Amino acid sequence: MLGRLEAAFFMPVIFIWALRDLDGLVMLDKKRIRSHVMLLRFIFLLIVSINLLASEPGVLPKPITNNAVAAAKVNGQWRLYSFNGLAEGKRWSDATSHASFWQLGTPQGQTLKPVPGPGGRLASIAVTVANQIYLMGGYTVAKDGSEVSTPEVFRFDPIQSSYQQVTEMPFPVDDSVALVYQDRYIYLVSGWHHDGNISHVQMLDTHSMTWTQVSPFPGPAVFGHAAGILGNQMVVVDGVKVADRSKGKRIYKMSPVSFLGTIDPKNPAKIKWQVLPKHPGAAGYRMAATGDEKGQRIIFAGGSANPYNYNGIGYDGRPASADSRVFAWDLKQQKWQVLPSLKTASMDHRGLLAVDDCFYLLGGMLDKQRVTDKIQRYCPK
Repeated sequence: MLGRLEAAFFMPVIFIWALRDLDGLVMLDKKRIRSHVMLLRFIFLLIVSINLLASEPGVLPKPITNNAVAAAKVNGQWRLYSFNGLAEGKRWSDATSHASFWQLGTPQGQTLKPVPGPGGRLASIAVTVANQIYLMGGYTVAKDGSEVSTPEVFRFDPIQSSYQQVTEMPFPVDDSVALVYQDRYIYLVSGWHHDGNISHVQMLDTHSMTWTQVSPFPGPAVFGHAAGILGNQMVVVDGVKVADRSKGKRIYKMSPVSFLGTIDPKNPAKIKWQVLPKHPGAAGYRMAATGDEKGQRIIFAGGSANPYNYNGIGYDGRPASADSRVFAWDLKQQKWQVLPSLKTASMDHRGLLAVDDCFYLLGGMLDKQRVTDKIQRYCPK
C-alpha cells in the first residue's frame, strides 16, 4: 500500500490518467468506460485505506468533550469507550450521560445505553481493570450554575454492555485522575470535592471493593491535572489550585509542579512522593496522559495553558486555546522528553488511551472551543 506522502504525490497523476479522455467520453466504447469505472473504484478504496492510517481514523456518534474514556477488548478486538461529558452546545443543560464506543478499524462509533445516575455529568474519570471499566465521579451542573460532585462508582461490562453500581467514593471527586496498579488497585489523586480541592489519595481495592486513604498528594490540591502510571511509578502534573478568595470569589491559578509517586510493592497504601524538574513549556490544564510501556515513559498531550470553565472560557474571561504539544517523563533516564506535536491541537481531555504502539484522543475541544466528534491517533516513533 502507498504511504501517505507517496499517495499524495501519485493520486493527482492517477486521476489525470484516468480522466484524460473525459473530453471525448461520448466516443468511448463500453469496455473502456468499464475500465475507467474500475480504476476510479480502486482509487476510492485506496483513499479510504489511507484515511484509516491517518491521524483521524474515525468519529464518535456525536461531538463530546470532558468525557471519561477507557479501552477494553471484546471478542479479541479493541474498543475505545466514552462516557458522560458535555455536548457541543456547551451550556449547563448540555451535560450528558451519553455513552459510546469506537472499534478500531471501523469508521463510525456506536451509541451505548446512557450512564445510570443523576443525569449528565462532567469531569468523570474511567479506567480499565481486568477488562472491566470503572466509571467514577464527575459533577452535575444546575440551571443556577451550582455544581455537585457525585459519589457513584459504576462497573461497566464491555461484553454485556451493562452497568452496575459497585461502590461510592468516601470523598466524591471530579476533575481528578485515576491510576491502576497491578490490574487491581485504583488510585484517585486529588481533585475537586463539592466546593474545593482536596489532597486525598483514595485507593479502591477492586477485589474486596474496599477503600483506603493512602499517602496524600504532597503538592497543592488541584483539579484538571494529568497523570499516568507504569509499574509502580506514577507521574502527576500541573492542574489548577485555588490561589486566593476575594470577596467570596475563588481565584484560580495553574499549579506548575510535577510529582513522581512510587508505590511500595509490599504495601500499596504507601506512596513515596518526590518533586520532578519543571517539564517543558507552560503548565497544562486537562491534558491527556497515560503510561507508555514500550517507551518506558509517561506521555502528556494537548490541554490548555489557560484554565477554564466547562464552556471553554477561561476563569480570567479569555477564551482558552487548545495546545498540540506532547512531552513525556522518561522513567529510565529520569528526564523530560519533547515529542512530536499532535496533528490537531486539542484540549478538555480526561485521558489518553494506549493501544499497541499508538495513543488515542476521543472527542475534546479544538480551536475556538469547538466540541468535536473526531478520534485522533498519535503514534510517536
